[in-house]
Amino acid sequence: MKRHIFLYPVDLQYFSGEKTEKATPKKRQDARKKGQVAKSSDLAPAVSMTAFFLLLLLFGSTMFRIFQNILRESLGTYTTWEVNQENLSVITSQLLFESLKIVGPVLGLALVVAFAANYLQVGWMFTTEPLRMKLEKLNPIEGAKRIFSLRTLVELFKSILKISAGLFVAFTILWNTKHELIQLSLKSIEAAVAFTADEVVKLGLFIGCLLVILALLDYFYQRYEYEKSLRMSKQDIKDEHKQSEGDPLIKGKIRERQRSMAIRRMMQELPKADVVITNPTHFAVAIKYDASQMSAPTVIAKGQDYLALKIKEIAKKHRIVTMENKPLARALYNQVEIGQQIPEELFKAVAEVLAYVYKLQGKVK
Repeated sequence: MKRHIFLYPVDLQYFSGEKTEKATPKKRQDARKKGQVAKSSDLAPAVSMTAFFLLLLLFGSTMFRIFQNILRESLGTYTTWEVNQENLSVITSQLLFESLKIVGPVLGLALVVAFAANYLQVGWMFTTEPLRMKLEKLNPIEGAKRIFSLRTLVELFKSILKISAGLFVAFTILWNTKHELIQLSLKSIEAAVAFTADEVVKLGLFIGCLLVILALLDYFYQRYEYEKSLRMSKQDIKDEHKQSEGDPLIKGKIRERQRSMAIRRMMQELPKADVVITNPTHFAVAIKYDASQMSAPTVIAKGQDYLALKIKEIAKKHRIVTMENKPLARALYNQVEIGQQIPEELFKAVAEVLAYVYKLQGKVK
């Protein structure tokens, strides 16, 4: 006898909890609040370095002349001045002003470039979450895991790559200028300084551009790692959805409590009714009309089945007139909510009922 085994397609990822789904907007927002963003820490320094040497290339001669003037005035003019408070104040203010012409652009450019590089990566973000003390960081076992992790190896590879690339660029530039370097001792001091400055700026620009390229590659790698770390399993998405929507059991209890409170308030208002219109067993609607306060009769209580019986019991207890009108009771129950006035199409039917009730109450009186 042959046995047939039927194989049904089963989503094994669901049971294994493998994180294969993209992160939800809520998961991304929570991670951002914790300071977890895709960012390359090498990009801002690399761009700042490139911008600094570009500034030297464009305004280096002007900054050098300002520096020469400071030395000339300090060693020539200021040494002949009498040492007193007034002269010291003048010397200090002039030196600070001239020095600011050199240092100011450098510091301003570094600040602007660093801010722009970080803003383009993560946008505007301020959080103190990464600064908080976490006890798990003091765990030596976890620390050892971080030291020998794949991320540490990647960072080591990046460092070796940057150093190797920088040395290669420096060697290439120096090798191309080997003849000028040999003859450098035969040149004047000004020519030697100018040649050295040009080569240093060239070296800084080449290395800076190389570091920017490596930092951009690192940024894309960080984005890949960031997206990978945020991945969610299907169960994670279900749990998040359940959490955002609320636990159905808790929501059901809340709705039940709200309903019981509404019924309690309705029963408290029921003794003020003028008439209760019934189906007679399935529906019961209590109506009140006060000409001095209402423009039309208002439904102050309604119920179906067990609640309808409860309304009729309270109406009987408080001697409220109960009338059977199946079409009107059903229409009022389906069309009018508690606290609302009856619609215009039911005015005539309700008016006839109230007229009968008032006439009946007149006879009683």
